[in-house]
Amino acid sequence: MERLVGKAAPDFSMKTALGDGQGFGEVSLQSYKGKWLVMFFYPLDFTFVCPTEITGYSKRYNDFKNAGADVLAVSTDSQYSHQAWINLDPSKGGLGKLNFPIASDLTKSVSKDYGVLIEEEGIALRGLFIIDPQGILRYSVIHDLNVGRSVDETLRVLHALQTGGLCPVDWKPGEKTL
Repeated sequence: MERLVGKAAPDFSMKTALGDGQGFGEVSLQSYKGKWLVMFFYPLDFTFVCPTEITGYSKRYNDFKNAGADVLAVSTDSQYSHQAWINLDPSKGGLGKLNFPIASDLTKSVSKDYGVLIEEEGIALRGLFIIDPQGILRYSVIHDLNVGRSVDETLRVLHALQTGGLCPVDWKPGEKTL
């Protein structure tokens, strides 16, 4: 697989379900020009680990906004499925209202471009990407379907990338860089 980190992020354009569950939109890489983007892929709507991640990122959305970043969740489900999941009560397996949209990669082209597509299943691995304000991919982590990501670690890495410096192991915001 071709290396993506350090290069221009693969372009994308996708339909979305808005986080309030009331409408639809569209996003593209260009939509986020001039700000940091944390984009994460998850396998499927109406599953078990995925809602813990999506709602976890939504609860910490203001931390991302305060860092000059936006958040976008992506799966290969349709925007209609995303909307239904947002509008389903959390006590019944739904997400509830979110602070960011969920994009639909129904064609699976974006998942493929970012190297997370499991082609034989038509779903995405758990991939997380941080793209800088100039559209350069600065961070990528891809892993198995069964393990959720850490919002704290994503924020730590975002802040570290924003320093522009050399950040040692376990560096935290406010600490000196090398």
